Amino acid sequence: MVSPTPPPLLTLSSLLLLVLLLCSSCVVNSSSKSNPPAKIGQGYRLISIEETPDGGLVGHLIVNKNNNVYGPDIPHLQLFVKHETQDRLRVHITDAQKQRWEVPYSLLPRDQPPPLKQTIGRSRKSPITVSEYTGSELIFSYTSDPFGFAVKRKSNGQTIFNSSSDKSDPFGNLVFKDQYLEISTKLPEDASLYGLGENTQPHGIKLYPNDPYTLYTTDISAINLNADLYGSHPVYMDLRNVGGRPYAHSVLLLNSNGMDVFYRGTSLTYKVIGGVFDFYFFAGPTPLGVVDQYTSFIGRPAPMPYWSLGFHQCRWGYHNLSVVEDVVENYQKAKIPLDVIWNDDDHTDGKKDFTLNPINYPRPKLLAFLDKIHSIGMKYVVIIDPGIAVNSSYGVYQRGIADDVFIKYEGEPYLAQVWPGAVNFPDFLNPKTVSWWGDEIRRFHELVPVDGLWIDMNEASNFCSGKCTIPKGKQCPTGTGPGWVCCLDCKNITKTRWDDPPYKINASGLQAPVGFKTIATSAVHYNGVLEYDAHSLYGFSQSIATHKGLQGLEGKRPFILSRSTYVGSGHYAAHWTGDNQGTWENLRYSISTMLNFGIFGVPMVGSDICGFYPQPTEELCNRWIEVGAFYPFSRDHANYYSPRQELYQWESVAESARNALGMRYKLLPYLYTLNYEAHISGAPIARPLFFSFPTYTEVYGLSTQFLLGSSLMVSPVLEQGKSEVAALFPPGSWYSLFDMTQTITSRGGINVTLYAPLHVVNVHLYQNTILPMQQGGMISKEARKTPFSLIVTFPAGVPDGEAKGNLFIDDDELPEMKLGNGYSTYIDFYATINKGTVKVWSEVQEGKFALAQGLYIEKVTVLGLDGSGQASALEVDGKPVTGASNIELSTTKQNVLEEQEDGGNKVKTLMVEIKGLSFAVGKNFAITWNMGIKS
Repeated sequence: MVSPTPPPLLTLSSLLLLVLLLCSSCVVNSSSKSNPPAKIGQGYRLISIEETPDGGLVGHLIVNKNNNVYGPDIPHLQLFVKHETQDRLRVHITDAQKQRWEVPYSLLPRDQPPPLKQTIGRSRKSPITVSEYTGSELIFSYTSDPFGFAVKRKSNGQTIFNSSSDKSDPFGNLVFKDQYLEISTKLPEDASLYGLGENTQPHGIKLYPNDPYTLYTTDISAINLNADLYGSHPVYMDLRNVGGRPYAHSVLLLNSNGMDVFYRGTSLTYKVIGGVFDFYFFAGPTPLGVVDQYTSFIGRPAPMPYWSLGFHQCRWGYHNLSVVEDVVENYQKAKIPLDVIWNDDDHTDGKKDFTLNPINYPRPKLLAFLDKIHSIGMKYVVIIDPGIAVNSSYGVYQRGIADDVFIKYEGEPYLAQVWPGAVNFPDFLNPKTVSWWGDEIRRFHELVPVDGLWIDMNEASNFCSGKCTIPKGKQCPTGTGPGWVCCLDCKNITKTRWDDPPYKINASGLQAPVGFKTIATSAVHYNGVLEYDAHSLYGFSQSIATHKGLQGLEGKRPFILSRSTYVGSGHYAAHWTGDNQGTWENLRYSISTMLNFGIFGVPMVGSDICGFYPQPTEELCNRWIEVGAFYPFSRDHANYYSPRQELYQWESVAESARNALGMRYKLLPYLYTLNYEAHISGAPIARPLFFSFPTYTEVYGLSTQFLLGSSLMVSPVLEQGKSEVAALFPPGSWYSLFDMTQTITSRGGINVTLYAPLHVVNVHLYQNTILPMQQGGMISKEARKTPFSLIVTFPAGVPDGEAKGNLFIDDDELPEMKLGNGYSTYIDFYATINKGTVKVWSEVQEGKFALAQGLYIEKVTVLGLDGSGQASALEVDGKPVTGASNIELSTTKQNVLEEQEDGGNKVKTLMVEIKGLSFAVGKNFAITWNMGIKS
C-alpha cells in the first residue's frame, strides 16, 4: 500500500518537525556531544600480522589513545584480509575479544572470518612499515602506525581505496567504538561515483559532493530528496577514465546498522552506529564486470515469470470487486495491453493480512473473476503488510501467538500500529516465523489463488513511536480521518543507549530518532538480536520468507514485490520506488532511482507510473507512460485520495499507452532475455549509458536517457510543454525503432534535437545488434506465441561489419531459469557483411523446447547497408530462392543524420527487409544475399 502521505503542500521536514513538537510519545534526540572534533582520536597501530592457513592475512590492532567522543574506543581489533576470488578482496575489522553483530550468515551466505583471539604464530612484533598482499587483480597494502590500508589495481597501480589520513585531509584515522565506527578513503576529483541508496537524487545518477547519504530503512515518501528511504544499499560503483581508458570498481560495506556516508568529491567517510567493518572490493574493470562480481557474491537476481514483464494496474481504493472488473474491461475496450491486476488492501477484512472482505470481495465472485482472467493469461497480485492485527478472533494472530513468532519488548510482543490498528511484527530472523509465514501464505492461497505477493510497509513502518498500549474505552483506529494517526497510548523509550545512541545519523533528513515511527530499537529479535542492529534487514528477511513460502506452494516461480530492500534482496524480489508524486520532477527522478537499483542487483524495478499522488496532469501522464513502458517493472498505481488515473481515463493518454506499451509488448522476448542475463550474470535490464560506452565521458552523468540491455536507448520527454527532446547519441550508428528508415550516425558522438510530439517516444537501436521482436498483443501469454522478426543493425554504410544478438525461451513457471532441464532454449544470432555479401544465421542450444512451442521467424530486417548496392542472389539454408517462393525481398532508402565533416561524402544507407520466412526458432538457419553495385 502506502506510507502515511502528507498533504501535498506539507514537506517532510515541516511534517516531522510538527510531529516531534506535538507528540509527547516521540523520542527526541539530544546530542550527547556538541560540535565533536572533525578528527576523532589518533587511530590504531598494527602489532602483529600473519598468514592464515587458507591464504589470507590476520592482524591485530591496538588503539593509540583512548577518547570518549561517542563512547570509549574498543581497545583491541582483529583484521582479516583475503582475496576471496581473483576479482574480489575482503577486508574485515572487528573487536578482537568480543563477538559483534554482523549481517547474519544465514541471510547472506558467505565465508566466516577466522575465530577471535586466534593464536599468533609467525607474528612480527615489529612489523615493517609498509607491506603488500597481492591477488590476481587487486593489491592490499597497509601502514602500521597509525593503521591505514590501501587497495590498488595490479594492472596499473591505480589506488581505488586509501584509508590513511594526512594532516591536510578533512577526515581522521580509523575509529572503532561500540556505537560509532568511522573510516574514510581518499578519492581522485575525476572519479564518478554511483550508488549508496535508497534515496531520491535530485542531481541525477552520479553522487553529488556534499549531498547527504544516510542509509537506514525508513518509511518516508520518495518525494523527499537526499533522505534515507525504504532500502539500505551501502555499495558504490566508482568509474574513472585514465588516459582514455575506463576503469570501474565497486566497494561494499556489508553492515546493516544505520550510517551516514559523507562524499566530499575528493574523499568519502563512513560514520556507522554499530556492527563491524566488512568491506568487499570488486575489481571490475568494466561496469558490467563489477555488477557480475557483485551479484556473484550477494546472490544473482531472481528469475521473473514472463507475465511480470507485462503491464500492471493497481490502485489503493478499488472499493469492491465490480470496480476491479470494470478496470479490466475498460483496458480491453481501450485496447491497452494489461497482464496483471492488483489489489491494495481494499480486498481485506478490516485491513488484516491474509483475509477477504466478505461483502466487497465475496469469495465465490472473486474466484469466478480469477477463473475468467486466468483463462486468458492475466494474473492477480495482492498486498501483504508485515504487521499482524492484535485480535483474539483472528486466526493468523492466534497461530502467531501460539508459535511465538513476534518481535519482543520486555518479554512481550512489541505493540505497534499500522493500517488494521494495533499490530505485532513477525520476527523473520526466527526459523519458526519463516515456517508460520509460509503456512499462512499456503492457507491464503487456498482461499484465493493469487499469482504473486506485494510486501509493503516493511522498513518496518509504524504509525506510533515508543512503548505503546491499546487504549481502554475508545476505538483505535476510529474509522474516520486519516488512517495513519497514532491512536495507541505511547510513552517515550529513552532509557537505553540503543534508543538514544551517542551519534545521531541524519535519519529522515533531520536527525529524527532511530526509533521514530518504526519498531523500538531496543526491541529484541530471535536469539537476543537487537532491532537496533537488524532494523534495515527487516524487508530483506521478509522477502526471503515470502519467497520460500510462495515457492513451496505449487513449485512455481515466485513473484514478489518489496518496498524495503537490502544487499541481496534482488535474489528474491522485485522493487518499486515507493510513494512518488505526480510531478515532472518525480518523473525525472524515477530514471536515476531505477538505474541505481540495477547497480544494487535489483534489476526488476520501476516507479508508480503517473505518480502515486496527487493528481497528475493529462500531459504528464502521457509522458510518464512513455517512460514507464520501458521500466523493467511497469505499473500504474495511485493513492486512495487521488482521482482515478488508469491509462484509459484520458483518450490522449490511451493513445500514448497503445503506442509505447505496444512497443514494449513487441520487445517482450528481448526483455525476457535480459531477465535471463540478469539472472546468470547480474547485468541490469535498464542501464546507464556508461555501461555500454565507458570511454565516452560525456555520458557519465547522463540521467535523462537510459538503455535497455546493451543497445536499446530510450530518450523521453521529461519537461512540460515540450514537443522535442535534446538527446545525446554516443559514437556510432543509431536506428529509430519506431521508424527504421531514420538513422543517426557520428564518429565522436552527437547532440540531436528529436521530434517528439505528445504521443511519440524516441527509442533507438545501436549498431552491431540483432534484436528479436514479436508482434505484440494485449496479454503477454498471447504475444509470446506470435511470429518473430529480427532487426539487424550494421554501422551505417560500412563495407565490413558484424552484429550479434540472443534469445532465451523457457517454461516461465518453473522455479529455476536455466538451460539443461529440457524446458528451455537459447539462440545466438549472428550477422556479417563482407565484400558485399550479407549473411544472417543462428546457432541454437537445446532447441527441443522452442520447437515444441511452434515458434518461428517470419521476417528479417537489416539496417545500415551501403546505399550504392542492390540486393540479389538470395539464399536460404544454402538454397537459392526462386520466384515461386513466398519469400519477398525489398529495399528502402534510409534518411541519415550525421555530424558534418569538411570534405566528407554523405553516408547513404539502405534497409533490406525479407518477409515470408518460416524459420523454426528451435533450429539453426542461415540466409545470405549479395549487395551488388547498382547498374
